[in-house]
Amino acid sequence: MKFKSCESSGDFMTNLSKDVTTKICEDVSIKSKSDIVKIKNKFIDEYRRIDEDSQFPSILSEYVKNGRSSKEICKAMIDFLYVNNDLCNNDLIWLIDNIDEESREYLFSKSGKTRDRYYGRNVYLRGLIEFTNYCKRECRYCGINAFNKKANRYRLTMKEIEESCDIGRELGYSTFVLQGGEDPYFNDDRMIEIVSMIKEKCPNSAVTLSIGERSYESYMKLKEVGVDRFLLRHETTNENLYKWLHPLSEFESRKQCLLNLKKLGFQTGAGFMVGLPWYSTVDYVRDLRFIKKLQPEMVGIGPFITHEDTDMHHYKSGDLDTTILMLSLVRLLLPKVLLPATTALATIDENGRKKGLDVGCNVIMPNLSPKTHRKDYSLYKNKKSSGSESAQALDMIKREIEGYGYICNMSRGDSKLTGSYTIKYK
Repeated sequence: MKFKSCESSGDFMTNLSKDVTTKICEDVSIKSKSDIVKIKNKFIDEYRRIDEDSQFPSILSEYVKNGRSSKEICKAMIDFLYVNNDLCNNDLIWLIDNIDEESREYLFSKSGKTRDRYYGRNVYLRGLIEFTNYCKRECRYCGINAFNKKANRYRLTMKEIEESCDIGRELGYSTFVLQGGEDPYFNDDRMIEIVSMIKEKCPNSAVTLSIGERSYESYMKLKEVGVDRFLLRHETTNENLYKWLHPLSEFESRKQCLLNLKKLGFQTGAGFMVGLPWYSTVDYVRDLRFIKKLQPEMVGIGPFITHEDTDMHHYKSGDLDTTILMLSLVRLLLPKVLLPATTALATIDENGRKKGLDVGCNVIMPNLSPKTHRKDYSLYKNKKSSGSESAQALDMIKREIEGYGYICNMSRGDSKLTGSYTIKYK
């Protein structure tokens, strides 16, 4: 099977229903302050008790009874979390809302030690290939969503993907991450051909896909051909907000895809965005609890960053402090998880990558995509990129990581999460 180039394949988006396009374009228009207030009132989640899923009792009530200070309560919660890798939901809410700077540093030291306990100072490097920016999805925040007519669309050919893998193999990569929009052009047959090529050329390497929602049967075919890992961020567990962000999609579908991936034996990646509009502490705790129950081998957390060509361009982006806090909590809740210091983290702060590593991150994904298309995979504005050739970029990243006191590890770096876990959702 030969791949067509982007130019000859045609823009599948022109075949989308005009009625659907009109409906969504009208729906995403926010024309007045009253519109914003209505949306905020619809989705904001007031600070309140949420259903308890933790097996542990609350620390808060006992410590309050005994007249302990806020700082003492923070330390007790952090120590409990460090030892037991869990806190009840209401204690997590209280900790997030009340943690002071000294307690934050204490929390970060504990999450860093937790990473070191299982992975040492290793930072695993994955070769990232962004092979298509065509996407059928309508995600409001994303620069490559189906309705962004300003996006410069591309698809890598089979030869370009193969050349990127050859470069990665020569540089010593043992994991290749193929990331793209939900592009119908890359059906099961084409994906099987790509994965088979990589496995033939690099038989001891891991292949990770990040290509969105697919059927159980499709995931099964990809697993059978040798795909090792699959990344699929759930974005948010707030179903109303999920629907607002993805007007044609349902959270239940996303959740079912994650459960299917776990059932089929993929090393599965979930994750959420930090700083979404109207997000509350309760929402963050629900995301953390969802991840705790799912037990993914990988968790991707990054700040929401606006893109000038989406209808969410006027919203405020997520902040570094909250993102780092969430990464630290995830490391303590899932001590054996593979936790990337994402490109988005490095984009919002020049020290973002280091701060992510210091609180427990242990994965970085340098870009192997052809330089000519890197700027076109624009999910958000000002995406951090070295703009260098792959070898030069890798050398820069290695020097940076080693300068922080970490070890660059080019092995497969499989998850140390072992054993079965019963997943129960209402």
